[in-house]
Amino acid sequence: MSLSRILGATVGGGVAAGAALGAYGFWEARQYGLRHEVLPILPAGAHDIRVLHLSDLHLVPTQRAKLEWVSALADLGPDLVIDTGDNLAHRDSVSPLLEAFGGLLDVPGVFVNGSNDYFEPSMRNPFRYLMADDGTRYVDGPQLPWREMTAAFRSAGWLDLNNAAGHLLVNGTRIAFTGVDDPHLEFDQLAAVDGPADATADLRIGVAHAPYVRVLDAFSASGNELLIAGHTHGGQVCLPGGRALTTNCDLPTEYARGLHRWNDSWLNVCAGLGTSPYTRFRIACRPEAVMLTLTAA
Repeated sequence: MSLSRILGATVGGGVAAGAALGAYGFWEARQYGLRHEVLPILPAGAHDIRVLHLSDLHLVPTQRAKLEWVSALADLGPDLVIDTGDNLAHRDSVSPLLEAFGGLLDVPGVFVNGSNDYFEPSMRNPFRYLMADDGTRYVDGPQLPWREMTAAFRSAGWLDLNNAAGHLLVNGTRIAFTGVDDPHLEFDQLAAVDGPADATADLRIGVAHAPYVRVLDAFSASGNELLIAGHTHGGQVCLPGGRALTTNCDLPTEYARGLHRWNDSWLNVCAGLGTSPYTRFRIACRPEAVMLTLTAA
């Protein structure tokens, strides 16, 4: 066989392999799943609390399969909802988002915002996601209707934890929450929520969209037993077995998704349910929500 034919066959095989991988990634990004975790962290004698952790929907109104899947989560009967942001990816997403959340808005809940709740996404080089963070932040594009979204969440009784703290009574357990606005955009104001977590509460939870080390360390040092975050997409494009190549922040890749120890706290990072509308694929990293069952120690 001539060299030109060998090169042609090699190039053709590479193109076919790339197309097959792209098709698989497109399919995997729509295989929504629920990760279950059990954490014995409540005081003795406390009733179990089923916490539904939602993150990174990056919702576009035409994503009917995602909307239907999220809508069915209310049937699971969670006791508490924690939303760690990046719900929006389109200016017309708020109404379908609220419709999909449906009965979840009747459940006690807390939320923080992510960068993609604030600014409309734009076409970017997808390979930059896998590169080291150069500090570029896209804050000069059109704003999304995040005010409408947060107002609806507040009207439903959910606690707005963007640089704020609050309490909820869930199944007889008094939970103290501390939260920050998106650390990826450096909107977090740790000084506003600095100081020891409420020692009178039965459980203390720190909530952020992006799990930057400075935020996790501060939350843990303040006495929060549980830390909740999203943002990483679990790496989105992973090696076989789910090994992440990046977290899109300074969190080590081994913490990209799942339940882990972080200093003296537990950390749950949700891989989220979506992607940028311009890079709608996942490899070895299926989209997820998390049902975290808290039990007595």
